[in-house]
Amino acid sequence: MAHPMSAFGAVHTILSLVPLVAGLVAFKRHGKIDPATSIGKVYWIGMAASVVTAFGLSSTGGFNPGHALGLLTLVVMAVATLVTRVAFLGRAAAYLQVVLMSFSFLLLMVPGTNETLSRLPAGHPIGNGPDSAPVQMALAGVFVLFVIGTIYQLVQLRRHAVRQA
Repeated sequence: MAHPMSAFGAVHTILSLVPLVAGLVAFKRHGKIDPATSIGKVYWIGMAASVVTAFGLSSTGGFNPGHALGLLTLVVMAVATLVTRVAFLGRAAAYLQVVLMSFSFLLLMVPGTNETLSRLPAGHPIGNGPDSAPVQMALAGVFVLFVIGTIYQLVQLRRHAVRQA
């Protein structure tokens, strides 16, 4: 997989850094990625741009699992954004939104981790695709961070709700 990156691939990579940075900033500022905040909107727009540009990339020449992951990401983010408007969910909507937005960040990290480890360092990449052991171990670590981060956010949300009551 260690092939040179096209100009379009470079643009996609740069655009993909927007939701990565915005998600981390949102987590630091607000303890979660909230699509109603300004940084949450930057995250949303950056993620949409990343996904849309990913559709123009394909090593197989057609629809591939990466494209499906992109569509899933957009659906997850749309549901996360709209879930707080579903009245019958009550307080559960805020928890569901946290889980879904965190999941969207995980979905960003999966191809990002694979591509990074399959391309860097240049000339002698750490991994060689999603089936290589280094990539799988890194993805396992990313998943563990996702679980820990999501639990942390849910606990913080619960503590905040208890203080409000």
